[in-house]
Amino acid sequence: MTGGAPTTRPPWQEAVSFACRQHEHHYRKDGRTPYAAHVVRVMMTVRDCFGCDDQVALCAAALHDTIEDTPADFDDIEGAFGTAVADIVAALTKNMLLREDQREADYDLRLARADWRARLIKLADVYDNLCDAVTRAGGDPGAAQRLVARCHRAINLALPDGAAHPETARAITVVRAELARV
Repeated sequence: MTGGAPTTRPPWQEAVSFACRQHEHHYRKDGRTPYAAHVVRVMMTVRDCFGCDDQVALCAAALHDTIEDTPADFDDIEGAFGTAVADIVAALTKNMLLREDQREADYDLRLARADWRARLIKLADVYDNLCDAVTRAGGDPGAAQRLVARCHRAINLALPDGAAHPETARAITVVRAELARV
């Protein structure tokens, strides 16, 4: 290693570390896979499959379930990663104070009004959940139908972004291809 000033880690690395600490002892539905694997895969999907290397998007992707599923709140994320990241994560957080029938409509409305990167991350989230469901053979057919419906909702919300953001157009193509494969 050469001398000089120490290099700082990119913000997305800090976000991954924060997310992993927050999701410690959380597991995916299979009961074996650490939940942090999902948030890292979502972030990598945004970057590697959808072609988006925007640091705000990568941080928000790594943190997308943090407010909803951990003790961390908006202020924690804003303090560590800034308002833009916290706003996107908040848009990706369902309001659990609402009844379920109201919650999904509220969620879709907030996503539609949010920064385009929130919808891109939602596409990565549903893509990862779809890939995860495919690898877990069997399961509840109703859950599979709900997942497919969530994929279509995410695509529909992101469609207007496709013209201005090639990453989103690519993401829609990737999610549609996975849906066709299922």
